[in-house]
Amino acid sequence: MKRPKLKFRSVIVSDVHLGAPGCRIDEVNHFLKHIKCKRLILNGDIIDSWQLKRRSGYWSRKHSQFIKIVLNKVVKDDTKVIYLRGNHDDILDRFLPISFAGVFVTDKYVLRSAQGDYLVVHGDIFDAITTHLKWLAKLGDIGYNWLLKINRYYNAYRAWRGKPYYSLSARIKAKVKGAVSFISSFEETLVDIARQRNFKGVICGHIHTAADKDMNGVHYLNSGDWVESLTAIVEHTDGRFEVIEYAEFLRRLDQKAQQRALKAQLREQQLALATGQ
Repeated sequence: MKRPKLKFRSVIVSDVHLGAPGCRIDEVNHFLKHIKCKRLILNGDIIDSWQLKRRSGYWSRKHSQFIKIVLNKVVKDDTKVIYLRGNHDDILDRFLPISFAGVFVTDKYVLRSAQGDYLVVHGDIFDAITTHLKWLAKLGDIGYNWLLKINRYYNAYRAWRGKPYYSLSARIKAKVKGAVSFISSFEETLVDIARQRNFKGVICGHIHTAADKDMNGVHYLNSGDWVESLTAIVEHTDGRFEVIEYAEFLRRLDQKAQQRALKAQLREQQLALATGQ
């Protein structure tokens, strides 16, 4: 039986980092294959041009499959795709705004929901380091990718010991005072911008820290990433937003598959009774 798809009004994905060693390409491809939505927003750092310029970067057939899955949604599902450039795919700056094959590429977007209007941006333009000290941001990116490499080896050891996945970078961000302060400042800056422009909320990515919270009357949402947290934002048909983790997505997908199988079984039983078999 063909696996079902979960249906949403909108899906927002950011920080996939195609081309980077840490990209969880199998998981993000599986996620995209099994969703159906009217609007798919790729909110920055989808393609990691910084990594592709280095020897550490690479592009596989699975990365190309990601592009194919997105374009198939445009053709087969009539999905509207909005690609917002981030700092790692800032090579797109020279072409903005541009539209091709049903995909609209820009640097910001207004999502009109049942709750109100949401400003959608990647978020790097509100980060002083990536905006004014790009060399420092790239140096930090190298350090982050080394940390991810160490994390992969460490978690391979943990898996061998039968222990669950553990994120070193998430632990550092949660414990290091400077990182906590940076995240807090980033969130407050975006919320202030949204408030000044009378938006109901703001949706961003960039800092790889998923969030869904009310900040003094402004709804702040961050889609996280597909390197470690494996999270996305979904807008349900009733207008409700949710940060969904990949593990929870799999649980709901399996639940829907079981419900479909049960309905098929009941139909077969009813048919058998009706035909006297």
